[in-house]
Amino acid sequence: MAKKPSRAIKLFGTEASDGKRRELSAGPITAMFDNGALRYIRYRGVEVLRGIAYLLRDKNWGTYAPAIENLKVKQGKTGFSISYDATCRDAEQSLRYQTKIEAKADGTLTFSTVGTPLSDFLTNRSGFVILHPLEGVVGKPVEVVHVDGKREKLNFPKIISPGQPIFEIRSLKHTVMPGVTATVLMEGNKFEMEDHRNWMDASYKTYVCSLLDPWPYTLKRGEAFTQSATLTIAGKPTAKTSSKSGGAISVTLGKAKGRMPSIGVGVPMAEAQHAVDRADLIAAAKPGQLVFQVDGRRKNQTEAAAAFRALKERTGIRATLEIVLPAKAPAAEEVDAIAGALSAAGFKPDAVVITQMHDLKSFQPTAPRPWGPTYEEMAAAARKAFPGVLLGGGMLSYFTELNRKPAPKGVFDFITHTACPIVHSADDLSVMETLESLPWIIGSTRAMIGTSPYHMGPTSIPCRDNPYGAQEAANSNNGRVCLSDMDPRQRGLFAAAWNLGLVAATAKGRLDAVSLGAVTGPQGLIYRKTSYMQPGFDGGDAAVYPIYHILAGLGWAGGARYIESESSAPGKIATLAHEAKAGLVLWLANLTGEKQTVKVSGFKGAAQIHVLDEKTFDMLVKRPDYLSKAGTKVKKVSSFELAPYAVIRVSAI
Repeated sequence: MAKKPSRAIKLFGTEASDGKRRELSAGPITAMFDNGALRYIRYRGVEVLRGIAYLLRDKNWGTYAPAIENLKVKQGKTGFSISYDATCRDAEQSLRYQTKIEAKADGTLTFSTVGTPLSDFLTNRSGFVILHPLEGVVGKPVEVVHVDGKREKLNFPKIISPGQPIFEIRSLKHTVMPGVTATVLMEGNKFEMEDHRNWMDASYKTYVCSLLDPWPYTLKRGEAFTQSATLTIAGKPTAKTSSKSGGAISVTLGKAKGRMPSIGVGVPMAEAQHAVDRADLIAAAKPGQLVFQVDGRRKNQTEAAAAFRALKERTGIRATLEIVLPAKAPAAEEVDAIAGALSAAGFKPDAVVITQMHDLKSFQPTAPRPWGPTYEEMAAAARKAFPGVLLGGGMLSYFTELNRKPAPKGVFDFITHTACPIVHSADDLSVMETLESLPWIIGSTRAMIGTSPYHMGPTSIPCRDNPYGAQEAANSNNGRVCLSDMDPRQRGLFAAAWNLGLVAATAKGRLDAVSLGAVTGPQGLIYRKTSYMQPGFDGGDAAVYPIYHILAGLGWAGGARYIESESSAPGKIATLAHEAKAGLVLWLANLTGEKQTVKVSGFKGAAQIHVLDEKTFDMLVKRPDYLSKAGTKVKKVSSFELAPYAVIRVSAI
């Protein structure tokens, strides 16, 4: 008999802690101390830096979790100070560092670290990372002092830069508010900037060393090195400032504008038969498309295609097929071989996306790529093998790769890419922050592809593939791990809230289609027993995860009239509205771990309410038809209280 799930299991799918955080202040400066790093550094309530952290990365870009000792935090009347020792280690190497942080009310904050390798330490990057936020920064001026002392006036990129917009950095200065500037001085090595939005991070990242230099590199045992980052805030505000905190969050409904995207779900090769076994649940969710994949490097193509055919026949749902070419022979030859395997199984897709194995990996914009067929060669081969079928191109990896290798216009019927919120950070705050980057990713893609139809996904919290290393990161303890293909939050309310935010952003961005992770498995919406532990689900009668209800509630809404809606705090409450036969449907998602009060204006008439939260969790996982049953009726829609990571659907009656 399954153990009754705890609150942590309901929210995050795991008992593993996300760590403790502490708010600190130094006069008008505030910051959050989080596992050795500073986050949300604000001046008079305005965010100056998203964060300052000292990070160690291994040869596969994995980020070490520091073991912190001797931590001392002092909060005084006019400032704060922090000191600690930390060790990062794995089975092969280790490094220890000592950190001191000091913030004063005069507007200065210093973060300094001395690192000492306890063994030869092979690393892709070791040292400071400074994050500038997006709000009030995107497209704005920045004054750069380079390592040679030269000054340069530039702008933070508006359209996402595929490469590094600024090199050889010693300091960066930008305007925080009228009359006030912030300067970050970085010492101990050279630094450069990358546009973090490429990877769905809500920031510009300035980091130690350069990607133009060879990596990984070795830090020699016993050779200590020092780095520091100093923030100086100068000037006086020329206008009144106010912090936007406290009180209810307002959600305002507007006019009908455009159509909802088609909302689908992925079916990986490894999950094909499991998906067939749960065809009834897939059909009940009414997704707009099933996104299958055949990898030409694998041998069980006909077997997988037979399962795809069976699932398509049993559900009646349109099939999009992703094809990965091995890139060892001409495109026509490899496409024909895969088409033969599909034909033998009797599987006919409604749309095809064509790519090759090298485009599943990441390359710097100027780096040479291995031989592989061009976009044009792949498109020609696919059109010949699948005549009359819609053809998509782009990347099965993330926007980064599409940004670095854009698909030529006029070659494909639609352009696609995926996304992943755990590339660089996997804590809860960072994952939810990634939703802030979506408008910029969508806008940058539109600038690239024009009016071509635009698809995104399959996308989930766990990554479907790791473009930056040999494989996805292991996650044997149900933790929060960067670039892992299994993330326990996919099973919790957290994923339902994040995915509602994802769909809301793509609908607002006028995408034609968006697909969620997978029907079953590590990126799944439907429960099945797996090789890894799923506490709260294994041994019980769970049928689905809470995220299933996002698809079940929205799958049928593809093509429905989209209704504009605005949240006064989009980082806390995501909102999505569309029309249904009975009238307006409004979705709200709490993106935070705190209770939020929401006031709704513009929703006329009576409605029924369905809530996805801790109290309804048991029904959510046992009753896939939860949203099809009658909800709580209200005569007037006015305000709601949303529990942490809760989702509410408000439907006109």
